[in-house]
Amino acid sequence: MAQVLVTGGQGFIGSAICMELLERGDDVRVLDLPRPSFAGLSARGILEEVEVISGDVADGAVTSSAVAGMDRVFHLAAQTLVGPAASDPLGTFRSNVEGTWRVLEACRAAGPEAVVVASSDKAYGPSTSLPYSEDQPLEPAATYEASKAATDVIARSYSSAAGVPVAVTRLANVYGGGDLNFSRIVPELMAAAVHRREPRFRSDGSPRRDFLHVSDAVTAYLTLADALAAGRGHGLAVNAGTGIPTSVADVIEATGRTTGNEFGKSELADGPPEGEIDDQFVDPSRLFDLTGWRARTDLDTGLREAFEWYRSRPDLCP
Repeated sequence: MAQVLVTGGQGFIGSAICMELLERGDDVRVLDLPRPSFAGLSARGILEEVEVISGDVADGAVTSSAVAGMDRVFHLAAQTLVGPAASDPLGTFRSNVEGTWRVLEACRAAGPEAVVVASSDKAYGPSTSLPYSEDQPLEPAATYEASKAATDVIARSYSSAAGVPVAVTRLANVYGGGDLNFSRIVPELMAAAVHRREPRFRSDGSPRRDFLHVSDAVTAYLTLADALAAGRGHGLAVNAGTGIPTSVADVIEATGRTTGNEFGKSELADGPPEGEIDDQFVDPSRLFDLTGWRARTDLDTGLREAFEWYRSRPDLCP
């Protein structure tokens, strides 16, 4: 049994990690804001099974207290939305950048056996070199991208400079049951299917993304932490994704098949969403070579799982 901290544990991926840790028999502590944007622990029915510390990850005293005594730390607390990040750069940098070095300073003092820090494939910036490889430079061009690139570099520096057993994840677009951010394409499609309404689209359907099911994202985090605890992967950044680019239009069509809804496309927006990268997918081979991890869930299977989750909770769907 391990003592595990998940910062941002109320979020979509964070709460899914918490659920899996509990199933493994670990003791789970969560550090998140007093009024988080997404109450993922409640949505997953596990709020009473974890220790929750309410506070700002950029508050050094709070963070040090949360990290103390932990065997493993998963740092996911962040401003994760491109639009809000663009409108509030200072808040985004405080949360994503200062929050990261606060966690890592606490880890330097506390000495956990494994620290996994969430970066993003957005840290690469709008590169035309695809799929993204960990060896290519980070060239962010927008606020959110820059905040994640800074997170990424700072985290890896704590391995070489301070000996913290840390690695960084650069995940593709994660989807699945439990995502309550309905500005994203899959949750919006699911809510529309549940209530038999037309979805609201933010793009013309042309952007391509690497869609990674949340169950595969969770196993990527956990297998990476296992590798770190075994002395492997310190200081690395690793991509996690399917390696398969899928257009938003194809996701709309696949969701229609899965849910039995023929979504009209008359409401598609003009062009891609402002400030977002058109084309993104990753090469996940480094993580496979390190841990044997690979994405196991195909898109149709993942969308079926997501629909069942949202259909069982219609009150959460706008």
